[in-house]
Amino acid sequence: MSYDLAVWEGAEPADDARAGEVFTRLYDRHIDTDEEFPASPRIAEYVARLLARWADLAEDEEEDTSPWSTGPLIDEAAGPLVHFSMRYSMAEEVSAYAADLAASMGLVCFDPQAGVLRP
Repeated sequence: MSYDLAVWEGAEPADDARAGEVFTRLYDRHIDTDEEFPASPRIAEYVARLLARWADLAEDEEEDTSPWSTGPLIDEAAGPLVHFSMRYSMAEEVSAYAADLAASMGLVCFDPQAGVLRP
């Protein structure tokens, strides 16, 4: 079981419903497509900062301490969006840090399971 977050560049949506619409549009355009989009510089920096705190799954196979459900984590980024999964057992700590980091970088953080913006 895992917990997902989506982080993207752009203006903060007015409410959770609009955030869900923006997420769906970005996901359809950048992730759910055959076209490949490299991560934007800001999203790449965001991912790098997450990986400065916790090892990438691809680098942590023996110790099994990485919170990520997939790896390498940068592969979950496309253009202005990163949609990533983390182990449910670590989700509270990791998602709180990820949401705070996104806010500090002027990025939007959205919980697609609950359909809510993360402060």
